[in-house]
Amino acid sequence: RIRSIMSFSGHAQKTSKRTFPMESVLMPQVPRGNYLHLQEEKQRLQLKKFLLHRMFLVAKITANTEKKIIADYYEQVLQSTLKLHKGEAVTGFLLIYPTSILHILESSSDTLYQILLDHLDQKKNDTEFFIHGMKIIVVSHNIPTRLFMQWHVSEIKVPVMYLDDVTQTQSLEEVITEFLTQTHKLAVHLLKTVKVSAKGPGDNLHQLAPELLIPEQIIKYLCKSEEFMDPEAFLNMYNKPIHITLDSEVVWPAPSHF
Repeated sequence: RIRSIMSFSGHAQKTSKRTFPMESVLMPQVPRGNYLHLQEEKQRLQLKKFLLHRMFLVAKITANTEKKIIADYYEQVLQSTLKLHKGEAVTGFLLIYPTSILHILESSSDTLYQILLDHLDQKKNDTEFFIHGMKIIVVSHNIPTRLFMQWHVSEIKVPVMYLDDVTQTQSLEEVITEFLTQTHKLAVHLLKTVKVSAKGPGDNLHQLAPELLIPEQIIKYLCKSEEFMDPEAFLNMYNKPIHITLDSEVVWPAPSHF
């Protein structure tokens, strides 16, 4: 079984030695003009005030849910979370498909924890909550730099045609590797094309960079996979106390005399 979920810093768990290649890739340096480069470096320094983690989420959404409803929900969550954890800015990317979402979040462990907790509260208290079947695909810990300078939202308005459904022919490991590879390529594209303080790429990604978009059938496939944790299971693991028994605490039985 693929172990793609790791605990946040301070809650170490035993994990598989198998890792996905893109998690260890550092973001390439993009040539910029002097002034723009200084502005971006200044913003990076402002964002880098705590141990940084990156979380990849996928989920299904109720069909025909408007983009504004989804975006407004997450904007409210991020604003309320920022009030609780001042200075711990959230950056990332929310990609809204017709019946699913891909969400990448970068911030502190406490902030990411709070976002997941809010999701569970909404799911418990709102019978018509439009986000369901959420799975946590990967949590990358203590990352050296951000993939994103801000938090962006984009909607895929037009169905994108794909040549084949890789989920029918590839293993789960191959699918998740493609998933991580494509999301990193998309992040690099946004880093190169989206200016600092801009609102983001808008809803034209299916026209600007169709080859970089994750096919929706991959997102649905990951949502159904039992290999990945949902927020409730992940938070239960996060809150579970760790008991470590030292060798000095072990009382060994006395040797038998025959």
